[in-house]
Amino acid sequence: MTGTIFHVDLDAFYASVEQQDNPSLKGKPVIVGPQPGNRGVVSACSYEARRFGIHSGMPVSRAARLCPQGIFRPVRMKRYLEISEEIMKELADITPVFQQISIDEAFLDLSGTERLFGPALQVGRMIKERIADRFGLTLSIGIAANKFLAKLASEYEKPDGLFQVTEPIEFLDRLSLKDIWGIGEKTLDRLAELNITSIQKLRSFSRDILCSMMGVAGGRYLYLAARGMDPGIYSDHPRSHSISSERTFARDKKDRTAINKTLLELSQQIMHRLIVGGWQANTAVLKVRYEDFTTTTIQKTLKHYLTSSDELYRVALELLRKKWNGSTPIRLLGVGTTQLLRPGSLEQGELFEDRDLKRRKVEQAVTELKEKMKGLKLTKASLLETKDRCG
Repeated sequence: MTGTIFHVDLDAFYASVEQQDNPSLKGKPVIVGPQPGNRGVVSACSYEARRFGIHSGMPVSRAARLCPQGIFRPVRMKRYLEISEEIMKELADITPVFQQISIDEAFLDLSGTERLFGPALQVGRMIKERIADRFGLTLSIGIAANKFLAKLASEYEKPDGLFQVTEPIEFLDRLSLKDIWGIGEKTLDRLAELNITSIQKLRSFSRDILCSMMGVAGGRYLYLAARGMDPGIYSDHPRSHSISSERTFARDKKDRTAINKTLLELSQQIMHRLIVGGWQANTAVLKVRYEDFTTTTIQKTLKHYLTSSDELYRVALELLRKKWNGSTPIRLLGVGTTQLLRPGSLEQGELFEDRDLKRRKVEQAVTELKEKMKGLKLTKASLLETKDRCG
């Protein structure tokens, strides 16, 4: 196997940002989400909170019962995106072969760079030190010959981990089936019914037999995963024709609040990349992969160019309603835009700017200010507490 792929994963990112911005929270169980007594789920939590059994997607009412001393902080997505953008720039400076896959994760391809940068583990330590020194945050890095193994490796010694896979089969055999990225509860149940209880046993089956038992897509995925071969969990997209971002869930999800939150994060990332890249697009694309590995893609072309992350999010929600029954677990969500063009004048007949176009101009102005004035913090007034707005 060849290649040197890094998977970089910021540890408990939202909660860690809250602790870094407010040092009095360090070492304490921080829970990011609505205050107890309100409906909603946990968006993220610190490792101190995880010791109480709290995890993302959990109702805040249950989190409050498990950890009465937990400190609940509201979601500050603009702040997380701001920090994420700066960290991703640092990572992208290391290698031009860079793929951000979520607000707190990225792949770096450092194949063939050992003479330039040194051994992979040395580069990993350098990255961790650089991010810790500048941002005060820890991250975990997995290093392997492909993205799939690198992703598993970053989870292996979390938090603040650094692990390189040199013997893929030996590494996989240390893990349990539930540790394999992309294998959800329904797949585990089906494998248990077939008396397949370990990765070693899974690997003993041929591709044809697995496909006959698990379906063509599922069988192929399991066959490749058990052998440390990348089943294609993250794909690259031609940037000249489209911009997209995907999220593969560690466990299949059907919680509507968590799924909507993911759509919002993806929409914000895509709109930011459109603005920074100087692109405009009028076609939104939604990709959904269900628990049985079947995948569907749907798109909508508007009569005008997408103008804000809010608008892209609304369109993505509309497309999701057409493709999801609300109960079938989802393993992957993707949002994208196609038919990219450079900005021009208003379309013929559009004599007046609508509200969404004004929103795009505001978002573009904010982006430009952040580029010019590093460290500048800008927050929507609607996200500020009443006392902050009223003085």
